[in-house]
Formats: sequence, C-alpha cells, structure tokens
Amino acid sequence: MQTTNAINKLSSLIHDVPDFPKPGVMYKDFTPLLADPGSLALAVELMANPYRGQGIDLVAGAESRGFIFGIAIAQALSAGFVPVRKPGKLPRAVHGVEYDLEYGSDRLEIHQDAMHKGQRVLMVDDLLATGGTMRASCQLIEKTGAEIAGITVLIELDFLNGRDLLGGYSEVHSVLRYGSED
Repeated sequence: MQTTNAINKLSSLIHDVPDFPKPGVMYKDFTPLLADPGSLALAVELMANPYRGQGIDLVAGAESRGFIFGIAIAQALSAGFVPVRKPGKLPRAVHGVEYDLEYGSDRLEIHQDAMHKGQRVLMVDDLLATGGTMRASCQLIEKTGAEIAGITVLIELDFLNGRDLLGGYSEVHSVLRYGSED
C-alpha cells in the first residue's frame, strides 16, 4: 500500500469530537482505528518502521494510551517495553518528574531499574499536543542513564507546537499530522 493511501485510510478512522473533554477542544478519537485489525496493524508498522535496524533495546510508553501502541511497537521491533506511570502505580523505587499542564501539574514515574545506561529507548505515545507529557517521559528515561533513540506518535497536533519542547531530543516521527484547520 502506498504511503498516501495508508495515511488516508488511517485518517478516515480518526473521528473529530467537538468540545471534548472541555469546550473549545476538538478531540481526535482514534478508537475506531483500534477496532479495525488491518488499520491497527498498519498504524503500528508506520510508527515502528523508521526505527527498524536502529538498535532499539526498549520501547517506553506513557500511561495510558502510550501502552496501546508501545507494547505492539516493542513486539514489532523485538524490544522490551517499559511503562511510564502516573504516581503510586509502581511498587518499587521510582524516578519521578513533575510537569505542568494547561491547568495545574502532574507527575510521571518509572522504576529506577527499568532501564540502564547505554540502552537505546524509543518513546511512544498516541498523541503529541503541547509536548509536556512527552518531555517529562524523556526526562525520566534520562534519569536512568538510558538514551532517547527516537520519539514516535500516531497523531501530532502541529498547531500546539509540541515539538518545540522536544528540541533537545532525537527526531520526532508522527504518522498523522493535523493543523488548526483539520
């Protein structure tokens, strides 16, 4: 399947939901894509392909939607998977990072022994919006001594400039990109 056809197929399964989770937000609902086996497999392949043969040791995904694609991408790359969790979800010693949200703050955590110096880690999430969650996730990976080998997301909202927060990290790969008019 040509790349343009693949992108169009996936895009057709992303539904816009106005005013969710709050007024003025246009939510990109990708659950119809997840329900279609061929499209789910295609999305995973398009997210993983740029990193094939790149020596990825581990894939890390942020709770909770980063788990959906992260585990599948880890399997596709013959890599392990490490969850980046919300506070209080991990039973052993953790590294934590606090980060700002539009209204308030949040925290992400990872087991201190989840990865090691020299390991190459691919960060995965469903969506790149303002970049706060991804940046915090990358900071956690750095605390372990591991290296961010890349960042891959299914959807990027270009108009929110999330890439700007990720300038110090490796290349950001997004399958579907939306501007403010989309």
